[in-house]
Amino acid sequence: MANLEAYREYQRIEDLEEDSPPGEEDLLLHVPEGLKDSWHHIKNLDNFFTRIYHFHQKNGFACMLLSEFFELVQFLFVVTFTTFLVNCVEYDVLFANRPVNHTGPGYNPLDRSKVTIPDALLPSQQCTQRIQENRWNIFLLIMATIFWIYRLIKVFCNVLSYWEIRQFYIKALKIRMDELCNFTWQEVQDRLISLQREQQMCVHKRELTELDIYHRILRFKNYMVAMINKSLLPVRLQLPLLGEVIFLTQGLKYNFELILFWGPGSLFQNKWNLHPKYKRNSNRLELAQQLSRVILLMGVANLLLCPFILVWQVLYAFFSYTEIIRREPGSLGARRWSLYGRLYLRHFNELNHELHGRMGRGYKPTSKYMNSFTSPLLTVMAKNVAFFSGSVLAVLIALTVYDEDVLTVQHILTGITVLGVVITITRSFIPDEHMVWCPEQLLQCMLAHIHYMPDHWRGNANKSETRDEVAQLFQYKAVFILEELLSPIVTPFILIFLLRSKSLEIVDFFRNFTVEVVGVGDICSFAQMDIRRHGNPTWLSEGQTEASVYQQAENGKTELSLMHFTIKNPHWQPPLESSVFISQLKEKVHHDAQGGPSTQLLLSEAPLCTSLQSNESATGPDNLLASVLAHPVLTASGLQGRDHRFIPPSTAASAAASVLASLSTSQLPHTGRGRTQRHQVLHPDNTMYHSDRTVIDSMSFSDSHLRSNTLHSEFASAEMSLHAIYMHELHQQTSHPQRNSGQWHCSVPMTELPSHTGYPANFSSTPSLVTPVQLGGWQEEEEEEDEGEEEINSGSTLKQDTRT
Repeated sequence: MANLEAYREYQRIEDLEEDSPPGEEDLLLHVPEGLKDSWHHIKNLDNFFTRIYHFHQKNGFACMLLSEFFELVQFLFVVTFTTFLVNCVEYDVLFANRPVNHTGPGYNPLDRSKVTIPDALLPSQQCTQRIQENRWNIFLLIMATIFWIYRLIKVFCNVLSYWEIRQFYIKALKIRMDELCNFTWQEVQDRLISLQREQQMCVHKRELTELDIYHRILRFKNYMVAMINKSLLPVRLQLPLLGEVIFLTQGLKYNFELILFWGPGSLFQNKWNLHPKYKRNSNRLELAQQLSRVILLMGVANLLLCPFILVWQVLYAFFSYTEIIRREPGSLGARRWSLYGRLYLRHFNELNHELHGRMGRGYKPTSKYMNSFTSPLLTVMAKNVAFFSGSVLAVLIALTVYDEDVLTVQHILTGITVLGVVITITRSFIPDEHMVWCPEQLLQCMLAHIHYMPDHWRGNANKSETRDEVAQLFQYKAVFILEELLSPIVTPFILIFLLRSKSLEIVDFFRNFTVEVVGVGDICSFAQMDIRRHGNPTWLSEGQTEASVYQQAENGKTELSLMHFTIKNPHWQPPLESSVFISQLKEKVHHDAQGGPSTQLLLSEAPLCTSLQSNESATGPDNLLASVLAHPVLTASGLQGRDHRFIPPSTAASAAASVLASLSTSQLPHTGRGRTQRHQVLHPDNTMYHSDRTVIDSMSFSDSHLRSNTLHSEFASAEMSLHAIYMHELHQQTSHPQRNSGQWHCSVPMTELPSHTGYPANFSSTPSLVTPVQLGGWQEEEEEEDEGEEEINSGSTLKQDTRT
């Protein structure tokens, strides 16, 4: 009888989830039994976990409240200030096109023709009259007011929702707001998993895993990453004179997600279930036509709204970037990771802060690689333009110093400003005469952090074609601004003429690559990182995968994502097929390490290798990576070792294998989860890794406690970088054996390796003491952008980068 009652209660909750009216999916369902503030049977775990994640990344309730408030104030300011500038300023007076004669006892006769700010402003009654007489102004103001009220309501709902999340942190997770900044996301996630056992937030399964939480937070993001990986979305445009151009902006990405995931007529019936009709093969043509009509309507809507969105984009860009350009004209020549690059380089199941940290570490080597390309013709032109501009500027400055009245001459100050901007811009095109770059080494350094690199880049790092492809991932900030300004114009045509033609492919993609997971719902099958279903034989999964070419993830995305997630979440237990892959990869690492250089030798070379790569501010993990990447160059040059003996040539793969083998063999047993267990392995006498040529960095217990999270994060990132280098080398050996002839040592296929039962399947090491000759393991604990915000707050089409 008790079981029958429990089944009825379960069925009631399940029915409530399916039949909830729109707008109530974001609410939390509180069951009255138990503690008053218990969080049982949460309806929409996607939104709940996503809000918990955003709450942590945005530093709590106060910061989020201020951000929401200033977004409203910012929009109101842009609208009112623009209206004021258009209707309430007398520009003929301001530009002295119409003389102003001040008469009266309060004016100095010498200042009667001098223009003041009040002279250029219209009286309030006249200003109001001009606004009322212009019907276009009235229409725009009404539209802006409606949108602002809508945003106000959304902000109010968000504040209430995040207040509830605040209570959840304090009462359920036992984390006070003043301590929130001291907790990493992994620690918050561990507490969520423990809380599931006590309060059953998810009613469909007893235990939550790290992968379940990632799946819910990144459900739609994983679909986007997979569609970019399979080249399904039409972001590559063929333009006259320019050739192939990648165009993906915030507005276009927003439209893609609106059409596919959560907009009217989308493929998902709610935020966690694909509509059943898209899972059947019988009516795929009809569904493709239906999706095509939705895309057409969305494209027409974008076309009608184009003038309004374009005006907003121009105004927002003007108010945002004008002061920055005036203060730092060279900022437009700085680079940033493009939106396409973030999706192309993103692992499956990689959170925003993990991606942001990885892209941040790869920023410097990628910048160096791009700066290694110079145009001799452009350099000559830039030097001469800088010379002529500097000569004129020097004369104007000298005249100003001699007599400040020169500044009162019309357009003199403007000329000085323009000349200064021109000189700053031209200097950015003049390379450093004393800097010498090695493109192949820089490309390897870049690969260590971004983890993905097309096969044809190898050996072609010095070619302009490779540089242009890297520029698609790492674009100029000026190009980013220009693309965002053009987005309202280009987006409707991409939707109408390009995306519609892919309707059938999109329907097939979601049918073929959607799986239902108990307690999670429908997810992208690529996000399961299933080697058997989506592995690539040329990426170490030969004999373990049954995937066809259509089912394989490109560029080793499945294999690299699996390794990344395993290192980030060392307590996660992968499925059987994934465990076999990880175990065999580890066995191959130990096998290849036997023919590689010793870890002590690599560490002793760290200062020299860091100097060769011009990385003057390198940390311990950076030094380790520099040694692995530069060691083949040093050995190929015939340099002698520290003991004056000849060092045999080796590859980056063998060097990486040697370090990875040291990492895995020096790990300590780990049986617990949480902050306490993680810090028990730290001892007052612990030291960082060192060789006999480096200074031992001894840390007291308190110092190690404070620095442990940072060290674990940095060394975990270095571990994944080593895996990326090693796996790319093995992939090159498998797919292009002719390139590696005579370079690879002690290499055998993974399927022929003997089995060693002494190694766990999970590659990641736990935080541990690092001995002088062996490197201990570590666990990732670190902190773009908040790109998934529209899945929760879908009302705003205007996106901004937020802190991660």
